[in-house]
Amino acid sequence: MSIKVGDTIPAATFKIMGKEGPENITTDDIFVGKKVALFAVPGAFTPGCSVTHLPGFVVNADKIKAKGVDTIACMAVNDAFVMSAWGKSQNAEELLMLADGNAEFADALGLAMDASGFGMGKRSQRFAMIVDDGKVTYLGVEPAGGIDVSSADNVLAQL
Repeated sequence: MSIKVGDTIPAATFKIMGKEGPENITTDDIFVGKKVALFAVPGAFTPGCSVTHLPGFVVNADKIKAKGVDTIACMAVNDAFVMSAWGKSQNAEELLMLADGNAEFADALGLAMDASGFGMGKRSQRFAMIVDDGKVTYLGVEPAGGIDVSSADNVLAQL
């Protein structure tokens, strides 16, 4: 069953790129006591993710943060090296680039998908959520191929 509005974010650990290499960051570190706009993509460097989804959050980061968001986080089932390189290539310095390398968080949310038909294995569905102190206040899960309910513009409209 998929997470829904009103639910608490499940406990998980991500990888992020630190000064000395990959470091752990937990859901408590990210969500407790904070308002977070989290969006997930099927894969770093993929066309829809690189051309539309991530750039929308980069361009609108100041507007989103002006609405009271402490952190804008981008998550994908990739490793921390890939997420860091993708963030740098997209000028996403203001975003927290979260590596869910084994799809454990996507699974815990009930939002994992099988992309093995595309040679990508298990991935996250494309979605966005607003989380206030660990509670989901907005969730938009995209149908295959869509970037609408999870877009930066839509997240901004929900704030």
